[in-house]
Amino acid sequence: MKDQTMAVQRMQDYIEANLSREITMSDLARAALFSPWYAYRLFRRHKGLTPTEYIRRLRLSKSALKLRQEGCRVTDAAFDLGFGSVDGYQRAFFREFGCNPGEYLRKPIPITLFIPYGVKFKELRKDTMNMEQVQSIFVQVIHKPERQVILKRGVKAQDYFPYCEEVGCDVWGLLTSMESLCGEPVCLWLPDRYRKPNTSVYVQGVETAADEQTPVPEGFDRIRLPAAEYLAFQGEPFREEDYSGAILAVRHAMRRYDPTVIGYEWDDENPRIQLEPRGIRGYIELRAVKRRNSR
Repeated sequence: MKDQTMAVQRMQDYIEANLSREITMSDLARAALFSPWYAYRLFRRHKGLTPTEYIRRLRLSKSALKLRQEGCRVTDAAFDLGFGSVDGYQRAFFREFGCNPGEYLRKPIPITLFIPYGVKFKELRKDTMNMEQVQSIFVQVIHKPERQVILKRGVKAQDYFPYCEEVGCDVWGLLTSMESLCGEPVCLWLPDRYRKPNTSVYVQGVETAADEQTPVPEGFDRIRLPAAEYLAFQGEPFREEDYSGAILAVRHAMRRYDPTVIGYEWDDENPRIQLEPRGIRGYIELRAVKRRNSR
């Protein structure tokens, strides 16, 4: 991987670890192992934002999650995330999300959170992976109730990176701001019955209760899914730089798995589901199954 890419990644990692404290360009330069001038240029070239813009947007999004998840006071959200004054924080919050933090605290609405994608992943996806190193894959049957999914459709995408190229990566930030049955957004591969003409197989969305009346953001759709059983395939925890191999290992295991040995068969009338790859828990995909005698 290029030295410049890893320099930007080190700056991103430093920002994440020190978000509540003052962060100077000198701090980032030391993390990057380059001069402040060159580190600034690298960051802006790779991320499309200055370090100051990046830090501000990340702090605002973290504060919004803190308000929604913890119900804390606006002053606590402001100072805990490194803002110097409540007034300045409120103005910045309104410019970023179109509502003030007090309103958002009382009634959270879908907003587009800033997701700090690691710059190294763009390089890592180009690497060739081999499957010689066998990983342990944990498999279990889980039940999903009848539910709705608020989702954003693409055009032709059948996987993550083409989808992001079609609709942009900001979709995940908006979905992250919404309450979800499983506690996080999901990615789905839709069977034909849930697709609209000239739309993608792969979509991102958030699962909500069957009777939920959450407003659908502009440009999104709502579909209803029946109760179903799934086989959840979960790989070993992995280092972030090994995420591509972790995904391939789970998919390799899924292709080889025979559900008939536990009395099931694949149910391709329901979507396949992907959770966000997080190294601390391992990569997870879910594929629907049904009892073999359920015809």
